[in-house]
Amino acid sequence: MSALRMQFLTLAVLVFIGIWLTGFSNAHWFLWVPVVLLLFATVTGICPGLLFWKKMGLKD
Repeated sequence: MSALRMQFLTLAVLVFIGIWLTGFSNAHWFLWVPVVLLLFATVTGICPGLLFWKKMGLKD
């Protein structure tokens, strides 16, 4: 596993822990979006956020 994928996994786990500590019934559904996107990036190596910002004209 690369360092970038490990970073995605770490961030997803931290946000998930925050949702868990808040309470699954209290957390808004939108908080799940970064968790899902980061897990997708971890598994595939394709970061949707990075692709979006590159399309917007920013350079990495």
